[in-house]
Amino acid sequence: MTGVFDTTSGRVSGRAPDRGVVAVLGIPYAEPPFGAGRFREPRPRRAWEGIRDCVEYGPVSPQSAELPGAPSWAPGDEDILSLNVWTPVRELGAEDRRLPVLVWIHGGAYTFGSSAQPDFDGTALALAGLVVVTLNYRTGFEGFGHVPAHGEDPCPPNRGLLDQIAALEWVRDNIASFGGDPGNVTAAGQSAGATSVACLMTVDAARGLFRRAIAHSAVGPVFDPEFAEHLMREVAAAAGTAATHAGLAAASPQALVRASDAVVEGYRQGPRSGPLSWDPVIFGPVADGHFLRADPLDLIAAGAAPAIDLLVCHTTQEYWLMGAVGGCAEVTTEGELARFVQDFGLPDSLPAGYRRLVPDATVRDVQLAVYGDLSFGEYSNRIAAGHARTGGRTYLSRFVRQRGGSGPGVYAWHCADIPFAFGNLAEESVQFLIGGPPTPSDHRLSERMVASWAGFAATGDPGWEPLDDASPDSIRIWGTADPAAGPEFWRDDSALRGLWSGFTYRPDQH
Repeated sequence: MTGVFDTTSGRVSGRAPDRGVVAVLGIPYAEPPFGAGRFREPRPRRAWEGIRDCVEYGPVSPQSAELPGAPSWAPGDEDILSLNVWTPVRELGAEDRRLPVLVWIHGGAYTFGSSAQPDFDGTALALAGLVVVTLNYRTGFEGFGHVPAHGEDPCPPNRGLLDQIAALEWVRDNIASFGGDPGNVTAAGQSAGATSVACLMTVDAARGLFRRAIAHSAVGPVFDPEFAEHLMREVAAAAGTAATHAGLAAASPQALVRASDAVVEGYRQGPRSGPLSWDPVIFGPVADGHFLRADPLDLIAAGAAPAIDLLVCHTTQEYWLMGAVGGCAEVTTEGELARFVQDFGLPDSLPAGYRRLVPDATVRDVQLAVYGDLSFGEYSNRIAAGHARTGGRTYLSRFVRQRGGSGPGVYAWHCADIPFAFGNLAEESVQFLIGGPPTPSDHRLSERMVASWAGFAATGDPGWEPLDDASPDSIRIWGTADPAAGPEFWRDDSALRGLWSGFTYRPDQH
């Protein structure tokens, strides 16, 4: 494997090998989605001359978030559709043996995040025998906001998903140059990235671009067009522009980021605004009836993707992270808990059911547990069960690792599993997620999770039995719960799932 790689747009070179892995960063896979291309489908990247030096991550999508260790967006950054490749240095004569490929789609409530986050470094997975690709895509209004048609030219609502498909097409056309097998691609993601993967499993435009899928903490449901249009009008009003194509196109990306943040804050502070008052997310995939025919949960349960192997995971205390960082409204009284249940249309019996599982749980504990299962745990479990019922080979796992006692305590909360699966526990930026420096047992857990992802991407087998009628309870548990770190509602799994048996997801439950 040389240090120069051929792509359909030109030649690229990456960083010098590190631990036997070459990283090629910031490779453009499409034209900048601004100017005439704003609010449109991604356009093929024009060719360049010579060798492009790809040693730094590309600019991120417009957003206000500033994430530890990752670059922030700056107004004027437009070349945001880029990807990164990690590939092992290979011995002479091994070029004809292509490696399985893992393509990572980051999360961030469809509003923030990037492939440059340190916990997404692909070195450890490449050392496990994969070619790893991570990518940037349009987030926020640029990627998912509703935009009225421009004359007879519609603006697709799922532009962020279209970017992800364009990146997967780039992988199909170019990854062999990096030692990867374009016929053995796994699409993987977490949170918004996991639901993106679930959507891509069901859309015709992505068919054949990957054969396996990994979804950690999939979040649902997706939006319907009416809800997306309603939110667009609120963002346009906050930006001081008309809710038209011309008005939105005249607003700068920076103005739409500010306006979107203002709408979110208005819901946080506003009186009784329903589900959006608790932890407002105003962007996401839109089930438009054409590109995305319905919620992926329903499509997968109807047998939309039985040929795709699926690995699902969620953490058991997802929403404790949002509680720790002030991301969701505080609940301290029974009245507030009742309003939370009512706003989301949940069964009135849910709080009592959770208390039967953990009798000494506080009101806050119950609300966070219910919120985490509503948004991530139950949605993820239903995706796995639906895929298995329709013949798709499906694996389910749960991340329970906690840290309590005398040191910094953390829950098995949202995002905590990802540094373990990527093998990046030593990164300073993940210390908050995992509760301080990793222990030897943490490193051993990470090695097992890396091997699981690598095995699944290579062969479709992560190391345990798939879900089926004969073994409906085949679930891999990652880590060990620490009673000192918090309540463990998940312990009685059948009882917990039973509490949700009469609940149906609706597109306005956000």
